[in-house]
Amino acid sequence: MTSKRLPGARADYVRFLPVQTRWADNDAYGHVNNVVYYSYFDSVMNRYLIDEGALELEKSPVIGLCVDSACSYFSPVAYPQALEAGIRVGHLGRSSARYEIGIFVAGAATPSAEGHFVHVFVDRVTRKSVELPEAVRKALSRLRSGEPTRAL
Repeated sequence: MTSKRLPGARADYVRFLPVQTRWADNDAYGHVNNVVYYSYFDSVMNRYLIDEGALELEKSPVIGLCVDSACSYFSPVAYPQALEAGIRVGHLGRSSARYEIGIFVAGAATPSAEGHFVHVFVDRVTRKSVELPEAVRKALSRLRSGEPTRAL
């Protein structure tokens, strides 16, 4: 017998970014389809890195590639709800980071879904694993320690 995973809380996350649902996010059952949450995860983490000056999508010599991801769903959301993504860093390694994300209906105390993904940082050209660039490490360290981040 397996026990059901319970959602965390808003206080578990260091930073929040807005997520706007789109009409196309809803599926035939009238709620945001499960695969869309992974797009939310990727979008908010990349937005955070861009805003922190740690990633230039077309120019950065080092990029993060997803090697692991998961999501647990607790309650449905649907377009046109406004959402918030709570973000934190669960692990910061030499060449990888584990991002943990909670998707909240705006203002809600508990997430509708929680998940993670792991980026391994690689050279853009060779795709060989490299150490995290200092700007990436600093930006992600702030999410791990709860330090203030740049304003959006």
